[in-house]
Amino acid sequence: DALRLTPGPPPGVAAAPTALPALLPALREYQRATEAGTLLAIEFTGLVEYLALLRAAARALAPLGSSVMFYLAAAVSDFYIPVSEMPEHKIQSSEGPLQITMKMVPKMLSPLVRDWAPEAFVISFKLETDPQILLDKSRQALEKYRHQVVVANVLESRRTSVIIVTRDSQTPLSLSDEEIAQGMEIEEKIVSYLQGQHTTFIERKG
Repeated sequence: DALRLTPGPPPGVAAAPTALPALLPALREYQRATEAGTLLAIEFTGLVEYLALLRAAARALAPLGSSVMFYLAAAVSDFYIPVSEMPEHKIQSSEGPLQITMKMVPKMLSPLVRDWAPEAFVISFKLETDPQILLDKSRQALEKYRHQVVVANVLESRRTSVIIVTRDSQTPLSLSDEEIAQGMEIEEKIVSYLQGQHTTFIERKG
């Protein structure tokens, strides 16, 4: 929606003036990162690809120890259908109602923390629709997987507020009405806060 066609010849493309305040800083940061070689975009389309790439990345980064941060914000489904159980051809509606049995997605946090990159600073996300269980679920995840941080958020307010949960603290982060009006995104506060947490983690590791 930020792009507009410009008349030719030859025809061209330009950014809408109203989009420039948000677009220009993002484009500058993107170009600076790519020119410096600090951004490596790796695409994936399925669960198997994601898990394999995460394992490969973790093993490659493991020698860097505590200076590595894993920010696991990808929304991976809890259930999936293994490729081996996928039908080869289109399912025919003439065969009647369809029943699907899905498998649990393998939990990648355990091997990541335990085996692939045991010295890294690992952040996972916990999204719930019921705010009453959010903190308990987040603390259960920290206890089960033994990583450092859970970014806890509720579906309806996930774009404006989160709670950063560690083993001994919970820190709410939220956008004010003024910040929302200015186009600020909650990720800016999350990343800024976690950068500080990661620095402390590195110093503690020595």
